[in-house]
Amino acid sequence: MSDITPFWKRKSLAELTPTEWESICDGCGRCCLFKLEDEDTGELFFTDVACRLLDTHSCRCGDYPQRMKKVSDCLQLSLDQPDYFSMLPESCGYRRLYEGRDLAHWHPLVSGSPDTVHSAGISVRGNCITEGEVHPDDLENRIIEFFDAD
Repeated sequence: MSDITPFWKRKSLAELTPTEWESICDGCGRCCLFKLEDEDTGELFFTDVACRLLDTHSCRCGDYPQRMKKVSDCLQLSLDQPDYFSMLPESCGYRRLYEGRDLAHWHPLVSGSPDTVHSAGISVRGNCITEGEVHPDDLENRIIEFFDAD
């Protein structure tokens, strides 16, 4: 009899295959939003301004294979860089699993549909602008708080 426990519940992040690792991404696009850091506290604040490579409808990178070459501060998530997980929104599948939490009910691996991240209001679809639409000095005026449907 085979184990029907989902792979993300029976494997650690380090044990995931490349395909499994990529599937942990829920497609929300929140990681592609510009972040501001409070210099005194280190606290991160997300803005509603997206990287120029983000397709704001699909909430996916428009050039995922070349993103590291095209965007100098794009972070490649890795277990070798554990502090990167804290730079992700709390709703992120990678961060949730890294912190020992389960995937949310709206995550495509749980729901079976890539649309639930959008219908639950988790994705940035319709809720962000691209970096070319705002002056960098105005980022502080673009800080947002996330609604996280758990």
